[in-house]
Amino acid sequence: MKRRDFLVAGAALTGASAMNAVGMVSKTEAKFPKGFLWGTATSGHQTEGNNTASDLWFLENVKPTVFAEPSGDACNSFALWETDLQLVKDMGLNSYRFSLEWARIEPEPGLFSIAMLDYYKQRIQRCKAMGIIPQVTFCHFVAPRWFSEQAGWLNPAAPELFARYVKRAAEHLSEDIGYAITLNEPNLTALLNWDGGLPKFVLDKQRATLKAAAEKAGVKTFTSANVMNYEDYPLAQEHMLKGHRLAFNAIKAVRSDLPVGVSLAINDDQVVGNDSRHRDKKRETLYGPWLETAKQDDFLGVQNYERSRIDANGELPPPKDAVMGLMGKEVYPASLANAVEYAHSVCQKPVLVTEHGVSADDDEIRSWLIPQALKALQEKVAAGVPVLGYTHWTLLDNFEWVFGYGPKFGLHSVDRQTFKRTPKQSAQVLGNIARRNAV
Repeated sequence: MKRRDFLVAGAALTGASAMNAVGMVSKTEAKFPKGFLWGTATSGHQTEGNNTASDLWFLENVKPTVFAEPSGDACNSFALWETDLQLVKDMGLNSYRFSLEWARIEPEPGLFSIAMLDYYKQRIQRCKAMGIIPQVTFCHFVAPRWFSEQAGWLNPAAPELFARYVKRAAEHLSEDIGYAITLNEPNLTALLNWDGGLPKFVLDKQRATLKAAAEKAGVKTFTSANVMNYEDYPLAQEHMLKGHRLAFNAIKAVRSDLPVGVSLAINDDQVVGNDSRHRDKKRETLYGPWLETAKQDDFLGVQNYERSRIDANGELPPPKDAVMGLMGKEVYPASLANAVEYAHSVCQKPVLVTEHGVSADDDEIRSWLIPQALKALQEKVAAGVPVLGYTHWTLLDNFEWVFGYGPKFGLHSVDRQTFKRTPKQSAQVLGNIARRNAV
């Protein structure tokens, strides 16, 4: 879609002026429930920098590597976390999702760092003092190097090793956490590989990376939660499901009133035509086991970025007139609301949107997407779907895994040399909506 057409379409879809599309008050506002969480999300490895004891740091720096570049200093958020919290506050948000870095807390098996636990405790307590509810993810993909040298989630002992770490972290940190998320998108490997998702050359390079890592570490198998060969996923999923359940119980044993859940990557899977079998198989395979275990949780974290149009033969390309993001994905505002409605219909638990956003160099796309997606989400809330809050990915342009620093998801840009944060127009868009609790 051409830039002019996109802007015209954005104004038309809001039913208002272009100014309304960037977050100014419209004549008819749709209110969200009182106490609705308005937040933004980050993860430790993608922002903190120099996470040297982690499996991802090791994988980024072997040869060959599937990573476009190493994470290095990232956004230097390990030092600048107070600056980041102030950005959240300045936007008018009342919630912030960030992760603990397991590799910092348990750099060697059974060796727990009190200093690092205190570091995260300070961040959690500062959130509380600023009126910001912390959503804390105990593992956002990244694990200690020693864990992945023991075959990661392929190791039969992995669930207990994960639960041991979660228990120790919960004992130190749980008092002031608002919402606890055990694992981030544990179904992502399956989603990325569905219907021939990732190109063969990427899969081949990933396989070579894991082989090089195993050889360098002197172990038989080195694997990571988000750098995993697809054939290994079924066993990893079995262990992650058990790990989540054990972690849930560990947190509850420390603080029974703390809401605990898992976050899932869920597309808005739409049937094209009259045959839904392919769509139904996808849902059963990619989401089914996790939505089943979520029935025992307090809430479900939903992370949505796109829709999938599926006919009897499989996934279809985006429509020719679709708005496209930087990574070749369709930007379809209603996908979030549809994914949330579907997930709740299966697990029957309240939903917390733990991620939603778009990779785009043109921030006008993000500024258009946010109110459109939230308008559709509010309609689902008004219809009775229990949604606890909306958390936008991400606060900062950061390290986007194998793609390095190319994709831009942030509400703020970051100077890679000085680490100066600069708010984008979209930060104001989201902030204006959050302050009004309405779109």
